[in-house]
Amino acid sequence: MRTFRQLLVALLVISLGLSSTALAQERHAVDPSTLSQALANHVASQDASRASIHEMLNRPEVRAVATESGFDLDRINASVDTLSRASLDQVAAATGQVQESLIGGASTVTISTTTIIIALLVLILIIVAVS
Repeated sequence: MRTFRQLLVALLVISLGLSSTALAQERHAVDPSTLSQALANHVASQDASRASIHEMLNRPEVRAVATESGFDLDRINASVDTLSRASLDQVAAATGQVQESLIGGASTVTISTTTIIIALLVLILIIVAVS
């Protein structure tokens, strides 16, 4: 009787061990294609934010203000690619304000736009220095 019980326990342990690994491989908390799509959307969003910041930094008006203020725009432009997601969101929001004021029909850079541009450049430098 003891041998039968040991054999039965060994058989149950082996069958439970094999079945749990097989079931664990079949189930996913999130569908892999959904996860892949969410990751692709996240990366695309970050790329779009970085592209808009680079576009704004390469505008002639911004280059002129940066040169007059003594900022190294090439260094700032290179540091955009190293920004974290939170920092990228902050800079992208500030970039949106600069672009609105520049695209909004202003043919010249006014003092408020210049102030916003300088604030944006300083914000980028501070974020890069802290990171």
